[in-house]
Amino acid sequence: MSSARTTRHVSDLQKAQQQDEFRRALRGLLMRPLMSPDHADFPAVRRQADRLREWFARETGWPLHVDREGARLFKRPADLSDPTRGLPGYDRRRYVLLCLACTVLERADPQITLRLIGERIVQQAADPALEEMGFTFTLRSAAERRELVAICRSLLEQGVLERVAGEEENFVHDSGWQQSDALYDVHRRLLADLLAAVRGPSTWRTDEAPATTDARMRALVAEYTVESDQGRRDALRHQLARRLLDDPVLYTETLEADAHAYFVNQRGAMASRLCEAAGLIAEQRAEGLALVDESGQLTDVAMPAEGTEAHITLLVAEHLAQRLRRARAPLRVDEAEIALFLRDAAGRYGRYWRKSARAPGAEHELAAIAVERLCQLGLLAREHGSVRPLPAIARFSLGQTEVRGTPGTETLFLSEPDA
Repeated sequence: MSSARTTRHVSDLQKAQQQDEFRRALRGLLMRPLMSPDHADFPAVRRQADRLREWFARETGWPLHVDREGARLFKRPADLSDPTRGLPGYDRRRYVLLCLACTVLERADPQITLRLIGERIVQQAADPALEEMGFTFTLRSAAERRELVAICRSLLEQGVLERVAGEEENFVHDSGWQQSDALYDVHRRLLADLLAAVRGPSTWRTDEAPATTDARMRALVAEYTVESDQGRRDALRHQLARRLLDDPVLYTETLEADAHAYFVNQRGAMASRLCEAAGLIAEQRAEGLALVDESGQLTDVAMPAEGTEAHITLLVAEHLAQRLRRARAPLRVDEAEIALFLRDAAGRYGRYWRKSARAPGAEHELAAIAVERLCQLGLLAREHGSVRPLPAIARFSLGQTEVRGTPGTETLFLSEPDA
């Protein structure tokens, strides 16, 4: 091999390695927008920081900050009203506790204990404004201590806290919580970047604070758009790219007129750029576009997956997909009908489910779980007390579920429908 060919071969290998590292770093940031130095992908993010910063700014408009203490992709959802967003298991009350905990940590020493976090949250919760809204927190009940532990574990997961000693579990129990404790390091760099807002609420003057919750949400993420044709095109591209990278599927019927026109003209080129960078596969249909990750690494809610809830969700998806295919008009289904279907399915497949899922009346809870998962996947939409199957659910119109294998090693399959 000549020296010129050898040099070219080495150069091609280096380019391939750089592209692979860039893709790995980009995918890592999409799944973990707040990344600590302990994360496996952080070294790649640091090495590719300039290229990543340029790519996100061009394609999505998401700012990216990277230094030796961590990385923060300020990834903001395109739809602020999407109820499937948020931390798992978090409701309004728990988000209030998270905000109070962050306030405590912002004013704390570099190290702090679990009990001290709780005691200072109790002091914060005594604010008359919170009491007026019905919020209380005393740390006296096991349920409240369990909430505090859940908050701290979320902050541990995000890298804001790092456990130095102790553990949280005994803190919950009535008999030992006053003797149990845990010690944490506080990583202020990650704490400061926890809120992915364009403008922090602490910068609002009293007379300019928005009056309603929806207005406050919009004010937190309101971005400046250049008043020009190119500025408006950039804003549309960012909006669509955010939805394609962050949502399971983008339906054209959900787009306003200007976004719809841009999407129809540009979706092929846009999908090609995003797929090339993130290692995704585009599925284009008349109803919209989905960017699919065959590895499942970029999926919050996997389907199919293992476990009772996952199997039940797959059965419901297949059932509704078959009904949608036969329907001659828009299909709407009551959750009670789904529960009846699952009660019947328990007779055929219940031996593969956990015991509690086979109990009388369990079908109602299982139906609610399946509907929630399918809504998160963009396969169902809730409307006026019922659910409406969306076009992408047709991917699961495959026939009847079969169980194959020997006892203890059974595998579930969906057979092809008859012609």
